[in-house]
Amino acid sequence: MIWLWILIAAALTAGGIIWLGKLPAISRPLAGAAIMLGLAGYALQGSPSLPGKPVAKEPEPDGFGEVITDRQQGMADRFGPAAQWIGMSDGFMRTGKTQLAAQALEKGLQKYPDNVDLWVGLGNALVAHGGGVMSPASALAFDEAAKRDPTHPAPPFFAGLAMAQGGDLKGAETVWSQLLARSPADAPWRSDLEARLAQLRQAMGPALPPDVP
Repeated sequence: MIWLWILIAAALTAGGIIWLGKLPAISRPLAGAAIMLGLAGYALQGSPSLPGKPVAKEPEPDGFGEVITDRQQGMADRFGPAAQWIGMSDGFMRTGKTQLAAQALEKGLQKYPDNVDLWVGLGNALVAHGGGVMSPASALAFDEAAKRDPTHPAPPFFAGLAMAQGGDLKGAETVWSQLLARSPADAPWRSDLEARLAQLRQAMGPALPPDVP
């Protein structure tokens, strides 16, 4: 039955090329040969009689959470001067245009060079652009954010997340532990931080005892 539909499709394609496309008569044999070549290739390699077999999606590996696309999480100013630039960057990030996401934040930093949210956003965008790996440029962006406001939770939170995803579990554990120690009990990000830190420590395994001489 599949061959009937294939032949119908080939006939419609040929008709469209010749009449709708107004193909010159001298070129029609070449178009017909191309269609026949396609049919011959399918006949040699295709297996229309085989039943369909859906492929199960491979489970994603355990991680320490994706970079939070909602950068608020109690850490950013929803209506501050950085909001429009972060919103623009997030739009690019959702479509995989990580370079444009970083460039949008760089434009915002030209106007607001001391804005912590923009520096943190730039760090996140550079991590995403680097395939989830903390690069010197992204580390510098997080450092610049921390310099602007050492008490702000976002720079160590997202820097630790980038470290964990990049394989530096010990570094991430240190940064997140320090942030948790100074986070208020009612901080909106505390429960998320505690969960990620517990998952990180579980991945690290039990601490090894010190070497005894």
